[in-house]
Amino acid sequence: MLRTALRKTLCANTGLCTRSTLLNGISPLRTTTTTRLLHTPTSSIMWKNNLSSMTKNMLGKRVFLQPQQQRLMSAVAESTATTATTARTTGLKATKPIVGYWLYFNAGLIYAIVVVGGLTRLTESGLSITEWNVISGMKPPRSEQEWHDEFEKYKQFPEYKILNRNMTLDEFKTIFYWEWAHRMIGRFIGASFILPGIYYASRGYMTRRVAKQIFGLTCLLGSQGFMGWYMVQSGLNQALMEEPGAVPRVSQYRLTAHLAMALALYGGTIFVAADIIRQSKIANGTFCKETARMLNNPILGRFRRSAHIIGTLIFLTAMSGGLVAGLDAGMIYNEWPKMGNGFVPPKSELWSDIYVKDTDKVKWRNLLENPTTVQFDHRTLAESTAVFATALWAYSRKLPLPKNVRLAMNTMMGAVVIQVTLGISTLIYMVPLELAASHQAGALALLTSNFWLIHALRKVPL
Repeated sequence: MLRTALRKTLCANTGLCTRSTLLNGISPLRTTTTTRLLHTPTSSIMWKNNLSSMTKNMLGKRVFLQPQQQRLMSAVAESTATTATTARTTGLKATKPIVGYWLYFNAGLIYAIVVVGGLTRLTESGLSITEWNVISGMKPPRSEQEWHDEFEKYKQFPEYKILNRNMTLDEFKTIFYWEWAHRMIGRFIGASFILPGIYYASRGYMTRRVAKQIFGLTCLLGSQGFMGWYMVQSGLNQALMEEPGAVPRVSQYRLTAHLAMALALYGGTIFVAADIIRQSKIANGTFCKETARMLNNPILGRFRRSAHIIGTLIFLTAMSGGLVAGLDAGMIYNEWPKMGNGFVPPKSELWSDIYVKDTDKVKWRNLLENPTTVQFDHRTLAESTAVFATALWAYSRKLPLPKNVRLAMNTMMGAVVIQVTLGISTLIYMVPLELAASHQAGALALLTSNFWLIHALRKVPL
């Protein structure tokens, strides 16, 4: 009689008239199907209401439960109440991990375009394409006539007239393809951001906060494209023909701004991706609680702040490297650790009157336009960063760090050693292409290791 009453109530109120229900009466309460239903918010509330209705029906019919059945019904009621309360109070919603992995892929593309951009600058290829056509520019010249037409366009600008009058068509093709590859990677990155981003957003794969962050990164990417062309225009300026001793190259200010935006886009993409993966683990309960406890230890406060400081130093060193590249400042004082006869160049070279304009009250332009001063600044920043990183690594050995944080710190220290070695080698060998390109790639690798350290040190709510 009891089994019949329960079976009828279950079928009427929940619709769980499975074969198991029909054969075993109350036993479906212990099945996998029922268990899954109990752990969904809607089903939890439904079960709670149905159990209440079942109780009323049974009381009305004076049906008495056995002790084992009473314990089962109490456990079900407690489980459903707990699940429903949790669902109402937490409201936890995290972006799907696939969005984070997609952003990591885009970060890899940004890394690649920065390296290719450095090679484009080192091979002096950046001014080979004199037009900016987003769509038609995707197709390079194919016929011999098209190549001659493109070469004739290049001949109209200062770089050819001043530096490359003896350039052949085959040599032009080489520098053309470097710049073309750089622009094509940029177009591919734009498509890789926009198209999957629209898909993931429309499918509800990301939270509103993450969607806003990705939209901001996409806008920054678009601005980066405009900045790239603005930079190229500075090297195509016909006014360079009228300046005595002028070197046709892009403005070091615009080049450094272009690099700064690239690093900002790269860093933003890395941090958003890493945060998505971490939040997903927290939401799923798979983030190690012991790691979270260690990260929340107040003793790590100073270490956390120091990681941000060294990140600022690395970024400033990279910016000074942009000025070095823009001014070809690596071609002077090709020795280390001294610069000429001393560790510091003569004051007359560091603060030269050549770079002072009539409207200037001080000689501040030397910091940005004097190759000697720019190289000295880059050396000083690089050496300071290396010393500070070594001190931070030594300090980290005394701290109780999670494995991921310690690995990030050791990786950053290794990147510092490699980058210093590449920098010195590039200088004393007078900037060979292979070493210079490796040095630029190493700068981004060092910055990446710092991003890893900073994010790994972020506190986790327990």
